[in-house]
Amino acid sequence: MTDTFQDPQVISSAASDEPQVQLPSPPPLPLHTMFRMGLFQMGLGMMSLLTLGVLNRVMIDTDLLAIPATVVGGSLAMYQFVSPARVWFGQLSDAKPLFGLHRTGYIRLGAVLFTICIFLAVQVVWGLGASFAATGWSWATYGWMGLTSLMFALYGLCVSACSTPFAALLVDVSDEENRSKLVGIVWSMLMVGIAGGAIGSAVLLRGLTPENLQSTINQLFLVIPAVVILLAWVATWGVEKRYSRYGSRSTLAGREDQITLGTAIKVLTANRQTLIFFSFLALMTMGLFIQQPVLEPYGGDVFGMTVAETTQLNAFWSLGILAGIVLTGFLIVPKLGKQRAARLGCLLVAGSFLLTILSGFTGNPLLLQLCMILFGLASGITTNGAISLMLDLTAAETAGTFIGAWGLSQAMSQALSTLIGGALLDVGRMLFPTSPVLTYATVFGVEAGVMLLAVYLLGQVSVAEFRENTRQVLTDVLALELDG
Repeated sequence: MTDTFQDPQVISSAASDEPQVQLPSPPPLPLHTMFRMGLFQMGLGMMSLLTLGVLNRVMIDTDLLAIPATVVGGSLAMYQFVSPARVWFGQLSDAKPLFGLHRTGYIRLGAVLFTICIFLAVQVVWGLGASFAATGWSWATYGWMGLTSLMFALYGLCVSACSTPFAALLVDVSDEENRSKLVGIVWSMLMVGIAGGAIGSAVLLRGLTPENLQSTINQLFLVIPAVVILLAWVATWGVEKRYSRYGSRSTLAGREDQITLGTAIKVLTANRQTLIFFSFLALMTMGLFIQQPVLEPYGGDVFGMTVAETTQLNAFWSLGILAGIVLTGFLIVPKLGKQRAARLGCLLVAGSFLLTILSGFTGNPLLLQLCMILFGLASGITTNGAISLMLDLTAAETAGTFIGAWGLSQAMSQALSTLIGGALLDVGRMLFPTSPVLTYATVFGVEAGVMLLAVYLLGQVSVAEFRENTRQVLTDVLALELDG
């Protein structure tokens, strides 16, 4: 799952009674331009694979850097823990154009900065690994840990600086009738990026040994980020100038009273159904992502797979997600409905983790690959059903507030997932020091349990109750924010 799409222009169209000058409407966004814009998200998918796949495996692997999983998970999670900054970056791109444009300048500058940050972060990781190997838990090691966390926090800020304006650009260049198509295409391209990054990384990592580890990884974190910068440039070339409707939606242009973190929290807790749904969403997200920091090490420690082979597991997972999205959209939701589709997906995710545990007792890499396809398929069903249900649980006049808050909730849940996954792996190693399968079963078993809790909360969600109560509550909350 990735960043969601805030609409900063939906909450105060009625805030001004002054007559507005109607500007000529830009042309509709062509289908090929939608796919071109998706290249940016494809680049983010590739970067996600580098950090949560390749670098995570290198840091944890006992034959490589052997950094404790809790330290690794905590460091990598920092890029998500800074996600509240995305609200501020969105407001900044609304009020202060950069290089003459509201969105494009932030997107391109952010892309350059986060690729630089991730390369510098890798260099810090080498120092952290060397300190652990030489002195163990020493003051020098604690210093390297702090610096590593700082670098990933800066990386997260740079990602927010470009991904949030990009999400706003999606709103600016689309209308209600084609927005869902644009979002669907861009989100699919994110999965393509993860799969493409897995394949490209596998090729560049062939022949990796402890002796050439540093040079090979440095090369990888130079080549792939350079491609990502190129994709960001191509994705945004001429799009805002030709297709943006931001200027014509002038009632909010330059306003400072956009969605704030305080408003988002108030909306999340405004009524019982909103709180129930977002609690479900948080558990569902953790149920999908706790496995991220342990999947590649699981393939290496239990199945004897190489770094390149474990990286390719993400490709199987991504292909499964794409299949799940298509299957859900055309078959499952029309037959079962959105809520039942989401419930089915959650149950299948829990089942796929149990099969992943059982595959470990065989040691057969092919079975693990099949489990990843099933997990991806279940994840696609879950995600599609949950997003569709989210649209039902969104008041049209405040859609940006809800979707923006959902993105914040998702990011924080993903950050916790990375930290929890690493900590559970360390707990498993303490409980089962002689059994790698049971060590990782601790993580997957807890994750299956979290998903079952999400199913319970999903059963408490009522679209009818939400529609009856939410509109008035949101009107009151937003009115207080605008008056204050």
